[in-house]
Amino acid sequence: MFSRLREDIASIMERDPAARSEWEVLTCYPGLHAIVMHRWANACWRSGYKWLGRFISHIARGLTGIEIHPGATIGRRVFIDHGFGVVIGETADVGDDCTIYQGVTLGGTSLSKGAKRHPTLGRGAIIGAGAKVLGSFTVGEGAKVGSNAVVVKAVPPGATAVGNPARVIEKETEQVKDDAAARMFAAYGLTPNGDDPLSKALHGLIDNAASQELQLLKILDALKAAGITCELVPELEKFNKDRLNKLVE
Repeated sequence: MFSRLREDIASIMERDPAARSEWEVLTCYPGLHAIVMHRWANACWRSGYKWLGRFISHIARGLTGIEIHPGATIGRRVFIDHGFGVVIGETADVGDDCTIYQGVTLGGTSLSKGAKRHPTLGRGAIIGAGAKVLGSFTVGEGAKVGSNAVVVKAVPPGATAVGNPARVIEKETEQVKDDAAARMFAAYGLTPNGDDPLSKALHGLIDNAASQELQLLKILDALKAAGITCELVPELEKFNKDRLNKLVE
């Protein structure tokens, strides 16, 4: 028990730049308190003392603001940062070294009792503040879910899910690997150059439209130089590529 506690504290010290001492983590981190009390509740639950497990979970919820069903499976070195408003359902499975921020829900969408209803988080997954992961699918190892994303389908290992409903940004094979610190700590599921894929698509369409307009102007100038006139149409508002790109940032 105490070795697991020391392991949890060391993990938090390594991953949270705001942690100044082990004593501060032990006494002032509700995420740690919720994990420790969940271990008691889960032990009671697995031993058949269902009511006692639920009661310990209920007390932990009141003390920490974090609700973890005693039937949920929580791995080693899981860090619930800030934590207020986190809800983890009965059949959720949280892998080792995961990071979960405040307001996260690992929820179920099925009413079937006894079935797997809640998500599975692979090792090292990061779930950003306010994200909702709903269903019995898997968020792969090392995957990230951005803040306030609503995830309703599987996220591949190493990918990032953003938006509502969440869109998946696949990890590029030629991408330079993140350094060790970035892999360990990606605040609120944010990653460098992790743009929303819809935003990227809109930027591409705008750039393509701008290049086509430029090409048409060149064609008109060439026709005019050759003495060929074209029927004029009413002039529309000038296409402003930079202004449109700013609107979709």
